[in-house]
Amino acid sequence: MLNAFVGGSVYDSALLIWSVKHMSTFAEQLKNEIARLAKKEVRAETKQLKQFAAQQRSENALLKRRVLDLESALKRLGKAQATVSVAQPETEAGPSLRFRAGGFASLRKKLDLTAAEMAKLLNVSAQSVYHWEIGKSRPRASQLPAISAVRKMGKKEVAERLAA
Repeated sequence: MLNAFVGGSVYDSALLIWSVKHMSTFAEQLKNEIARLAKKEVRAETKQLKQFAAQQRSENALLKRRVLDLESALKRLGKAQATVSVAQPETEAGPSLRFRAGGFASLRKKLDLTAAEMAKLLNVSAQSVYHWEIGKSRPRASQLPAISAVRKMGKKEVAERLAA
């Protein structure tokens, strides 16, 4: 039947079958080539997107570390502010009294007192005096007026107080 339509020869029918077969192969090759080029372009685009995503992840990690550092600094400042605000109401009632560890140590040496003798004058332990001098701790606000009073005393007055 095909022979009759094309011209009747067996050769012509074989040529027609071959060309139909190869036309489908050409169409498949064209389709494969288009798919390959599309994949290549998609790969190039996704490579840029992957690089951008990696950059964003590293920036996010950097920002998270920065936020943690700032939060810890804020926490430290909050604690420092809390200790200052607790001490302020007590000192606002009277004159402003300051304390310096170095000044306290030099006062004790100027008066020729041992840590135990200074402690007896202030009604505290010798260990407290030692800790105040090295800066390990600070006296309470209620103890600052007593320290201020000792600061105003001379050697003779200190000796009289210790003897009593």
